[in-house]
Amino acid sequence: RSPWLLLAPVLSPAVPQVTSPPCYLCPEGVHRFQWIRNLVPEFGVCSSHVRVLSSPVEFFELMKGQIKVAKRRVVMASLYLGTGPLEQELVDCLESTLERSLQANFPSDLRVSILLDFTRGSRGRKNSRTMLLPLLRRFPEQVRVSLFHTPNLRGLLRLLIPERFNETIGLQHIKVYLFDNNVILSGANLSDSYFTNRQDRYVFLQDCPEVADFFTELVGAVGDVSLQLQGDDSVQVVEGMVHPYKGDRAAYCRAANKKVMDVINSARARQQVLHAQTFHGDSLLAQEDAAAAGDRRPAPDTWIYPLIQMKPFEIQIDEIVTETLLTEAERGAKVYLTTGYFNLTQAYMDLVLGTRAEYQILLASPEVNGFFGAKGVAGAIPAAYVHIERQFYGEVCSLGQQERVRLQEYGRRGWTFHAKGLWLYLAGSALPCLTLIGSPNFGYRSVHRDLEAQIAIVTESRALQQQLHQEQEQLYLRSGVVSSATFEQPSRQVKLWVKMVTPLIKNFF
Repeated sequence: RSPWLLLAPVLSPAVPQVTSPPCYLCPEGVHRFQWIRNLVPEFGVCSSHVRVLSSPVEFFELMKGQIKVAKRRVVMASLYLGTGPLEQELVDCLESTLERSLQANFPSDLRVSILLDFTRGSRGRKNSRTMLLPLLRRFPEQVRVSLFHTPNLRGLLRLLIPERFNETIGLQHIKVYLFDNNVILSGANLSDSYFTNRQDRYVFLQDCPEVADFFTELVGAVGDVSLQLQGDDSVQVVEGMVHPYKGDRAAYCRAANKKVMDVINSARARQQVLHAQTFHGDSLLAQEDAAAAGDRRPAPDTWIYPLIQMKPFEIQIDEIVTETLLTEAERGAKVYLTTGYFNLTQAYMDLVLGTRAEYQILLASPEVNGFFGAKGVAGAIPAAYVHIERQFYGEVCSLGQQERVRLQEYGRRGWTFHAKGLWLYLAGSALPCLTLIGSPNFGYRSVHRDLEAQIAIVTESRALQQQLHQEQEQLYLRSGVVSSATFEQPSRQVKLWVKMVTPLIKNFF
């Protein structure tokens, strides 16, 4: 397929057309990624409100601290909640905060909304559901637990595929943790390894009410089309909603698409009105008066764009934006791309191999793959990733692109690797101006099967660019460059049956 690579920039989606000329009178008009706001809402924030976290422990301690001081809302979306003592600590924090809210002299405004995946959250006798039932029973008016069930797992398929394997059909994979007006975007799940020795990425958006409102509404919309956990451990559908696997699939997906797109479009409309009021017309005079009184917030130097991917509902915003970014990265630009599971879609691979920017791709070595040492068939998954990696590296070499496209493997004794995302350095720049951070892995599952969300952060702030650069450097420092010799190591030898099966199953993991 090498000849097709030459056509990759032509075949990939064109940059969405800006419907109106860029506005150079206001801060939002000055950066080159403004076209993204034609697809999603654009949130202008001050870079001092954005903090990049670096470790699982920092992530865990921040979460507990944020839960303890939450007054109005706690919203948590994850694949699952683990069942160990650290996860119980989180649940205990929620219980204490809810208890304290009831002791106030006035009715409590605090609401806790938790969105998990149905199949992953129901696995085993002790699971995410049993962890949360005590909260649900004690605070039924304040706690909502929604369990998303993919509409693609239904009928005979649902009856025949056993537990664990049924998760390959599709999952709720969004990871958003929200406390009042503060938001953590990450790829990390609510499980002990993600709080201790599983490396991921995390960004903390502090006092960003518009961003928090958006993700509250997004999680609420997905929650509305999910199954609702009841105090007796049963589940039921929201009144008037189509059942995800018993009802008509097309009708369910249409309803889900409308719910989610209404959130995206209404937020876009709100942000456009806010933009107009803030930077245009007579309101500028009022702003100047407010500024004179010391009332005006600093002008934004950073912009947040939520990128949503829900292919079962025909929502492909993240895919469009990611492919466009890869297509438009010019010669001399550098793209650092990292994924815990190296299994890029064909479109992403063709763009990496067929476009002009330099790429450094960081992936997990077999020893830090989350499936390393697993029992049964899952234990062969790291070898399957090695096979995919070797095939891709072979294509890089056959095209003579070894200097432009480099693979690196993360290694750290006693740890696993789950970080995913992208940093974009424009030509001639030593610092990144854009990063993607959130749940997608850039693989087939992320694009076609699961529900995903990440944010694009575009910043002109040198201090925030330094934070992002340091984050990238710290991850890549623990890696080794992949060469032909890498695949000669005993740990990289892949059994014949794994090579034969990988093409058949690569779209499921």
